[in-house]
Amino acid sequence: MSPPDTWIVTSHITLIFLSTAWAATNQTTNTDHQALLCIKSQLSQSNQTGALATWSNGSLCQWQGVSCSRLHGPNPRVTALDLEGQGLVGQIPPCISNLTYLARIHLPFNQLSGQIPSELGLLGKLMYINLSSNGFNGGIPAALFRISLMQVFDLRGNNLSGEIPHLLPNNSSSLNFLGLTRNRLSGEIPSSLGNMSSLVSLLASQNDLTGTIPESLGRLVSLEHLDFTYNSLSGTVPNSIYNLSSLTYLGLGNNALVGKLPATLGNTLPKIQKLMMSVSNFEGEIPKSLANATNLVSVFMAQNNFSGVIPSLGSLPNLQGIMLFQNHRLQAGDWTFLSSLTNCTQLAMLNLRGNNLQGDLPSSVANLSRNLEYLILGSNKITGTIPSGIGNLVSLSMLYLNNNFLTGTIPATLGTLNNLFVLNLSKNRFYGDIPTSLGNLGQLSELYLQENNLSGTIPAELAGCKRLMALNLSSNTLDGPIPGQLFAELNQLSLLLDLSNNELTHKIPGEVGTLINLESLNISNNKITGQIPPTLGSCVLLQGLRLDGNFLEGRIPASLASLKGVKEMDFSRNNLSGEIPEFFELFNSLQYLNLSFNNLDGPIPTEGIFATASSSRLSLEGNPRLCTTSPMVQFPPCAAKVSQPKKRFVVRVLAILLPCVAVSLLFMLFMKKRATRKDSRPIHEAHVELKMLTYNDLSKATGGFSSENLIGSGQSCLVYKGTLCEEVDQLIAVKVFKLDQLGALNSFISECRALRNARHRNLVKVITACSTYDPSGNEFKALVLEYMPNGTLDDHLHTHRYGYLSLSARISIVVDIASVLEYLHIWSVPPLVHCDLKPRNILFDDCNTAHVGDFGLARFLHGFCSSDGHPNSTSLIGARGSLGYIAPEYGMGSKISPEGDIYSYGIVLLELLTAKRPTDELFKDDLKLHSYVKAALPNIGEILDPALISQELGENRNHIQSPTHHDCSDVRKCILQLLNLALLCSEDSPKDRPGIQDICSEVVAVKEYFLSCSH
Repeated sequence: MSPPDTWIVTSHITLIFLSTAWAATNQTTNTDHQALLCIKSQLSQSNQTGALATWSNGSLCQWQGVSCSRLHGPNPRVTALDLEGQGLVGQIPPCISNLTYLARIHLPFNQLSGQIPSELGLLGKLMYINLSSNGFNGGIPAALFRISLMQVFDLRGNNLSGEIPHLLPNNSSSLNFLGLTRNRLSGEIPSSLGNMSSLVSLLASQNDLTGTIPESLGRLVSLEHLDFTYNSLSGTVPNSIYNLSSLTYLGLGNNALVGKLPATLGNTLPKIQKLMMSVSNFEGEIPKSLANATNLVSVFMAQNNFSGVIPSLGSLPNLQGIMLFQNHRLQAGDWTFLSSLTNCTQLAMLNLRGNNLQGDLPSSVANLSRNLEYLILGSNKITGTIPSGIGNLVSLSMLYLNNNFLTGTIPATLGTLNNLFVLNLSKNRFYGDIPTSLGNLGQLSELYLQENNLSGTIPAELAGCKRLMALNLSSNTLDGPIPGQLFAELNQLSLLLDLSNNELTHKIPGEVGTLINLESLNISNNKITGQIPPTLGSCVLLQGLRLDGNFLEGRIPASLASLKGVKEMDFSRNNLSGEIPEFFELFNSLQYLNLSFNNLDGPIPTEGIFATASSSRLSLEGNPRLCTTSPMVQFPPCAAKVSQPKKRFVVRVLAILLPCVAVSLLFMLFMKKRATRKDSRPIHEAHVELKMLTYNDLSKATGGFSSENLIGSGQSCLVYKGTLCEEVDQLIAVKVFKLDQLGALNSFISECRALRNARHRNLVKVITACSTYDPSGNEFKALVLEYMPNGTLDDHLHTHRYGYLSLSARISIVVDIASVLEYLHIWSVPPLVHCDLKPRNILFDDCNTAHVGDFGLARFLHGFCSSDGHPNSTSLIGARGSLGYIAPEYGMGSKISPEGDIYSYGIVLLELLTAKRPTDELFKDDLKLHSYVKAALPNIGEILDPALISQELGENRNHIQSPTHHDCSDVRKCILQLLNLALLCSEDSPKDRPGIQDICSEVVAVKEYFLSCSH
């Protein structure tokens, strides 16, 4: 054959080879393309501009979330799918196995469901799969455990059931992370897991696993994190587990495990940081060798059966938390362990409640870490006194010394613990006066001093504890009158107020009516005189009311008809007279009523709780002048009265109308009462008792309503800064309504109606109202508000006059706002809708705590009183609020609803994280703040407030709160979770928005996670 012929043949062969290769590579690329389209067809995404919207035209390697590699030939092949937090809905189809070069699947924080396809086991190159925080169900495909290259397998936070698959013999898996936490897996832990020699993390907590822990897991010499908490495991823990020297986290708690811990535990686990072994059945002594595990951060061994003396752990420089409560037999010995802890400068939590600690509380307790937040030593047998040096523990948030044998006086230095949230000294032997310094605890929420030998009067200074929600001073020998300030100022009280079993005298102050959020009031067994104050009817949330064992007289006031939710009521052993009010018949929740041993007369009602003669629910004995219209053995029959049916009708009508009228007038009547009462508090007190303010008072306070004092304005009002000059200067904000503007008068009425009963620590407090005439004879209406010195959220986000908000501060703000909405929507009586939530209506006090204000557009969800002439809010339609924050359904004529506030909350949350107003010029045509954020996720760096990004990167800024150092992945996770929540809240359809209680749970969880990730 000639050379040309040879060349021709060779050329043909080359062309055939190239065309075949091209066809092969084109076919493989087309296979990946078809596989991706197949996956897309089984998924949906509410956001039309999301990742899947890019899965159509152009190179598939440019599709969002798709990564490719050219290492496997001339054409790129799909090697990774990254679609975290994209709102994906649907199931993963089996055709995903056609992506034969796929090495990484990252799909957490979506809404995927169905079963995990077993075809994933065909992907022999798969090294990483993360399907956590979705809704997958069914079992775990065993084939996934047979992929030899697999390194990370994360299925946490799903609904998977069945058993953990067994590995095949001689399996050579390179798996180093196995996450199965928060599922519904059952059965025993497979012993074959011990063959995964590369495993670093084995996380299987919060499942239904049973049986024992396999001995074979002791072969996992690289294991660093082992977590089996919150299962139903039993038996003893193999000693081989305690010999895994690489372990940094060991979680065995909340099971039924038994046995003793090895004495050498601290030596065999030299790298251990967290021991989580609470709520099991471990016994014996806590190993002294733990003092050698110098990396220990947390020792959680509560609710077991440990005994012996608590070992000294003062050699652990990183120790932050010790939880040994409720072991019952643990002892203090000579308290050396406590003295040694003074060396642990990072200690933040010490809980030894419910043990057998005896002996005097040593003075060394005052030398514990300045970072200590929780000191809980209650329910032991501790004697001695509280060292005065306890005031050194400046970070204390919770101090429990209750149920011991402590004596002496309560040290005044407790009043210096400005961060104290709960103080419980109950059930001891303290004597002397209650220190007035406790009134300095402005953050205190719960104070328990009951069952001691305290004497003297109740200090009026306790009114300084503005955030107090529970106060129990019962079972002491306190005397004198109940300070009116206690009721007037402690309007946050919501859990309980118990002053029972003392020697208190005088009348019940009329200011008791300000405790409108209170659930339980007990003033029984004292020496109280006078009448039951009618203002008590304003405490509409009361469930328990006990006034028994006093010297009360007069009739039971008709205003109590408004206490419709009361469950227990005891007025026995007093000198009450008159007839039993028939409105008691209407109390559907009433489970116990005791009116015995009074001077009541007339007929006994016959309905409601009176219809059943059960002595366990109703007691009327000791009222000889009572009679009955139905057979009751212990009471004589009443003489027939023709007017009785008519009287019954009148009483029922009054029972309905009187509460409405009483509550409607409560605000103004109470202020008049305060104006006539002489202020008896000392000059040095920080909060003065306000009188009824006149136009002249407010004019003087604001410098004649000077423009220099103008701090805000709106369509219907002007807001001035003012100073009230009485004993001390008090800064106030005066909101003057422009009555010549349409709707201003309605705004004033709405705000008075909304706020007269509203009590929440994150609401701007209304001090009083002024409705009068100015010197020219013009009508004048104003509200006097608590002054907020640190501006609005709008100021913080857009002018930075007050510095830059840290992420920690922003998270606290969203928690505070959510708690306000929960209070308004759920707990307020009646429920209230704000209708104008926006950054300019969120203000900051001198502690930079967020407060919600401006209730000029607020509406009750249900008409409170049909007879007051005001329409039900639910009948009001039309757009209400501010542009950009108004729920879209209001613009279409929908009724006012809590979902409207949820929408506004979502927009505020988006603005808080992006620093972009919903009215920004960027948003035009169809682009809104909501869609702008949704399109960018999960690339949060493109949309976040630049100040927030720079702050979290560690640049030096003038922060309101010093940023806590966090891992970037933790920060990103928190922000992403908040953004996804904000998007849900700001969905166009009200039915797609979450409820306020779900929102509160979510943001509190974010806050707790953020704080727990602090370095």
